[in-house]
Amino acid sequence: MPQKTKKDFIAISDFSKKELLSFLELAKKLKKAHRKGKDKPLLRGKSLGMIFQKSSTRTRVSFESGMIQLGGHALFLSSNDIQIGRGETIADTARVLSRYVDGIMARTYKHQDVLDLAKYATVPVINGLTDFNHPCQALTDVFTVLEKKTSFRKLKFVYIGDGNNMVHSLLSACSKLGINIVVCTPPNYKPSNEVVEEAKKYAQKNNSSISLVEEPWGAIKDADVVYTDTWASMGQEAEHEKRLVAFRNYQIDKDLVKHAKKDHIVMHCLPAHRGEEITSDVLDGPNSVIFDQAENRMHVQKAILVKLMS
Repeated sequence: MPQKTKKDFIAISDFSKKELLSFLELAKKLKKAHRKGKDKPLLRGKSLGMIFQKSSTRTRVSFESGMIQLGGHALFLSSNDIQIGRGETIADTARVLSRYVDGIMARTYKHQDVLDLAKYATVPVINGLTDFNHPCQALTDVFTVLEKKTSFRKLKFVYIGDGNNMVHSLLSACSKLGINIVVCTPPNYKPSNEVVEEAKKYAQKNNSSISLVEEPWGAIKDADVVYTDTWASMGQEAEHEKRLVAFRNYQIDKDLVKHAKKDHIVMHCLPAHRGEEITSDVLDGPNSVIFDQAENRMHVQKAILVKLMS
């Protein structure tokens, strides 16, 4: 049955610091229980409709496996499986799905599509990624940082690469949780000014800092966390060659990470283009937590599902 009231997960900025920390605490408990083989059916009898305009390894498998571990069921809905985009409006799709499922996860190109789903659905809607932001991944990232560093206090989080949807969510997450973040991009690939200004307000409240720079060697100095993402995201394939030129000095390699702290961790939201934004010796190196980070998508998303759908 459609819920009378609901909470969506569309952007990190929609949540308070206290709420974000509660997601992280629940994710920790759920991960610990799973590792001990003690998953609880907290979503028994619940179903999640998963709309995919963009394909994804991690998003599909982590949500689907997460629902199974919680005792529920997930339905994969590609653009070829439903009528959205082929005549039926997003509003009608949202209304219909709300009669069948207990939650909707959507991975789309346009951010407005997720906003419209949330507006018209009467069940919780989770943003699995849009061209504007990627909140599930960013919440996973700060969970992984907390797991590896035990505290957010006085950390220096350095992102090097494209000022894309991933950066927008990381700026919100870091500024809300009091993590100092440095975003290093080429001049023409900076994140949204609106997102940066909003994050600066959160950072001021939480005693952290936000810096936008263009020179990687200075940016990475004394970094606790080194993060990168693909230079050309899905839908930007036509710009690939142009971006290879623009980002050629922004590769995360063994020479660059020498300037970070010795106990730094290396992160990437995957998929990685080895030899482009990151070299294999760093990705597979002793400081890399990239595959722990990938696993954590499932546990953090389980926490989101439980908070929204139970």
